Order: sequence, then C-alpha cells, then structure tokens
Amino acid sequence: MQIITFGCRLNTFETAVMKQLAGHQLDDVIMVHTCAVTAEAERQCRQAIRQAARKNPDKKIIVAGCAAQLHPEVFAQMPEVYRVLGNHEKLDINLLKGGDKIAVGDLSEEPPQIPLIHEMEGRNRAFLQIQQGCDHACTFCIVHTLRGKNTGLPPEQVLAQARLFVEQGYPEIVLTGVDVASYPDGLWALSKRLLTEVKGLKRLRYGSLDPAMVGEELLELLAKHENLMPYIHLSVQSGDDLILKRMGRRHTRRDVLQFAEKLKKVRAEATLGADFIAGFPTETEAQFKQTLNLIREANITHTHIFPYSARNGTPAAKMPQVPKAERVKRAALARELGESLYQKALDNMVGKTVSVLVEQTGIGYTENYFPVRVGKSDLAGRIVEALIKGKEQNELVI
Repeated sequence: MQIITFGCRLNTFETAVMKQLAGHQLDDVIMVHTCAVTAEAERQCRQAIRQAARKNPDKKIIVAGCAAQLHPEVFAQMPEVYRVLGNHEKLDINLLKGGDKIAVGDLSEEPPQIPLIHEMEGRNRAFLQIQQGCDHACTFCIVHTLRGKNTGLPPEQVLAQARLFVEQGYPEIVLTGVDVASYPDGLWALSKRLLTEVKGLKRLRYGSLDPAMVGEELLELLAKHENLMPYIHLSVQSGDDLILKRMGRRHTRRDVLQFAEKLKKVRAEATLGADFIAGFPTETEAQFKQTLNLIREANITHTHIFPYSARNGTPAAKMPQVPKAERVKRAALARELGESLYQKALDNMVGKTVSVLVEQTGIGYTENYFPVRVGKSDLAGRIVEALIKGKEQNELVI
C-alpha cells in the first residue's frame, strides 16, 4: 500500500503502523493520510487525491486521518475516492481491507491497540507515539475533536518499542503524540526510564511540548542525560497574555521567558523552537508586537509561524476577525524575524565541532537541531563528528 502522508509526526508514525498492518495485501491501494489543522492543509489533501488518481487510474484511493474524520462526506463525494476511514478505523486491518464507503466512528471509544513496528521507511530517526488525543480545548483548534480524549500507551509498551527501534539500528527516537507533555503516566518519569533503561539509545527528542507542562523536571533531565537532545520545541502561539487567555492557553509570556533563561543555564548549547499564530481574532498591532518581542527575548531560533485560519465549530471562529491581509502581513513579519535569528544562530555554529545524525537525504542534524549538508554517502544512519566550516542559505556545511 502506498501512503501519501500529510501533517504531524503522529501521522508519520501511524503511516508506519498501517504499512506494517497491510503488508502486501493492499498493493492496489493508494492512501492519502490527511491533516485538518488548517483549511489550507485540507485543500492540499484534496489536491493530492486528484493528482494521485490522475497518475494511477488503476489504483483505489482511500482517504484517512483527521480531515477524513472531520469531513467524511466531502471526501466521499469526490469521484476519485474509493473509501473514507476515520482516525480509529484506519488502524483496523479488517476495515483497511474492505467495508462501507465511509467508516468514521465515535472517538469516545477506546482507540485501537498499536502493534510494535519495525521500520520507519526512509528515515533514520524513529518517531514513537506515546499518547493520543487531547483534553485541552484551545479556542482555535479543531484537532482535539478529531483525536478523542488523552490516552497513553502503557510505559512498558513504549519501552519495548524503543528497544526494538534501537535493535533495528535507529540512533534517535522522537516521542510524539497529539499532546506529548500530557502523557497520562507522566512524561518525565517515562523519559527517565527511556534514557536509563533502553541500552544503546543515543538520542532522545520530544515533539512539540505545551509550555504549561515544562519546568524543573525537564531541566533536571537535560542536566543529567546527555542523550536527551538540547532542542525544545514549544507550542507558544502568542507573546501577549490577553491573547493567550483568549486562545485558551495555560501559560504566560513570562513562563516562556523564564524557561528559556533556565534552559541556557542547564545546557549552554540548547536551542528553542516554537509555534506561533499571527492575527488571532481580536489581536491588535501592539499585541502582535508582543509576540515579536517574545521571539527576540527568548531567542527562539526555530519558528513555525502560521496566519490564523478559522475552523468552523471552534470558539475563535466566532470572535471578531483580523482581516486576512493583515494576518498574512503579520505572519510574514514574524517569519522574517525568526529567519534573522536562525541565520545568526547558524553563524554562531561555524567553527564548532558537532555531532551530526546523517539522514538518507544527505542532510544531517546536530544535537540542537541545525541541518548540516553532509552529502549522500554510506554515512546515512550514523552519528558523526564534524567541523562546521561555513553555511549556505539555511544549512551548515562541513
């Protein structure tokens, strides 16, 4: 089964699960594994469906994932689409093989059991799902309605999957989920076990973390365990406290600044990344400037900036909207600032000897998550020591 994957690392992990479940039983199928985080993401998924059907007229197109869960009828009405599967149904081998045209069920039920998987195709970093769903209803977000309540994989299953990945030769594992920091059995306790009990684990990273959930326990882990990577990505979203409150977030700008300061004291080489929404409903020019100021003050070098995208059914969609042109303008300004800080950070890396995990693409990543152009070679999958001699555009070179 060929799978075209959109969206987050959780989708990437689930793609690996579906490929393992299907084996060679569904060679006549192309699945489009969708994302619904924004209206633009859904549009790109529909475009991919049409392109896949044109290029592969003899294949059956199955649509699955978050956008399928949100708008099953919309996808079912597309002439190119053979079947539509929801987020639970896509992980059921019997439903993958056949059934009704639309199989999208109730997310209040327990999610399917996740088997241990052996391979992350085309990757040298393994994504490991530890939890599913979210119990926090941020006013701009539709995802919590598409993934169900927060549930976690048992710690022993997570450890078993991590050991299997290490045995298969993966030097780095990235913990992923919808709301990783809310792992029900405690993310920091799980992290400590992974770092100490999984022999041969050279690198551990996190997906995006909720700023309300990071603090002293994470800092202690970073101080004690060199194999916990010194790059932390936070779901910040705004630098203004009133906007954060209207978003339904549980942190303040001060929380982010204090964490950034403590992070550097614990690991001087550490870098910080963050997601931001530009032009959230009611956001004034002054409030947007607070976001820019926060990016500068916290020295957030890896920024993901999105203009606000209204999602029907969310509280934010009913709030007074910032004009679309202004949202786009603000997003561009924030990206420009983020890019300037990123380039400065790259400059600071020149002349340093760093550890680089080389990917199959010929690009490697440092411990603090800067890309290094290594070139395609037999080094893929290995961690190598390299002297950074310069940079070209957005990459370091050796």
